[in-house]
Amino acid sequence: MIYGAMKVAIGGPLKLGFRPWVEGMENIPAEGAAILASNHLSFSDSFFLPAVLDRKVTFIAKAEYFTTPGVKGKLTAAFFKGVGQLPVDRSGSRGAGEAAIKSGIDVLERGELFGIYPEGTRSPDGRLYRGKPGGLARVALATGAPVIPVAMIDTEKIQPPGKVMPKFMRPGIRIGKPLDFSRYQGMENDRFVLRAVTDEVMYEIMKLSGQEYVDVYATAAKRQIADAAKAEKAAKAAKAELEKAEKAEREAQ
Repeated sequence: MIYGAMKVAIGGPLKLGFRPWVEGMENIPAEGAAILASNHLSFSDSFFLPAVLDRKVTFIAKAEYFTTPGVKGKLTAAFFKGVGQLPVDRSGSRGAGEAAIKSGIDVLERGELFGIYPEGTRSPDGRLYRGKPGGLARVALATGAPVIPVAMIDTEKIQPPGKVMPKFMRPGIRIGKPLDFSRYQGMENDRFVLRAVTDEVMYEIMKLSGQEYVDVYATAAKRQIADAAKAEKAAKAAKAELEKAEKAEREAQ
C-alpha cells in the first residue's frame, strides 16, 4: 500500500521530469522471484529503476537511515520504507554481508524482486568495479532465483557531487537476459564458485553499460582517491606555510 503510494508520488514525477529510456523490459518476469543486479552510479539508481518497473523491487539500505532520531529521522525512515528499502544492521558479528544475504533470501522466498549492487558501493568515477562475491552469488545459489543484469546509464550526471540542483536529462536503463546459475546450487560456500558467478554477472553488466571495467573493489578505489586528496591538501598546506615563511623572512631583511 505504502509502496504503491510512494511509487505514484515519486516515480510519476521522476518519469515525467527525466523521461528515462528503457531497453529490455521484456526480461523482467511478470511474476516469481528474480535478482536484479545493477551497476551503481548514483543515489538515484534505487529510485529510477523501481519507477520504470510494474513490479515492486526491494533494495537494502544502511540501518542508520531507519534509526536516526527526531522528526527528520522519522520522515527519512518512512521514506525509505515507502520506496521498498530494507534496513541492514552493520553491528552484527559479520556485519552487513550476512544481514544483506538474509534480507535477500527472505524477499525472494516471497516470490518478489530483489535488487542488489554487486560493487557494494557507488562508483567513485563512473567506471565499473569488481563485484563482491558474498551477497549476490550466495543469495542466487541459496534460492535458485535467476539473476538479471541491469545497467544504469548516465544517472551520475544528473546530480554530480557538490551540485544542489539536478540536471534535467534522460538517464537510461538496460536490462539484460536472465542468467541461470542453478548448476551451482548447493555450492554457496565454495569461494571459487562465488567468484565465478559474480564475475559472470559483472561481465554482462559491463556489456550492457559500456563502462570501463576496473579489477579492484570500489571501496579500495575510494580509499585511494581519499588518500590522494588528503595528500594533495597536505602538500598545498605545506607549500602555503613555506611561502609564508619565505615572505616573512624577506620582510625581516
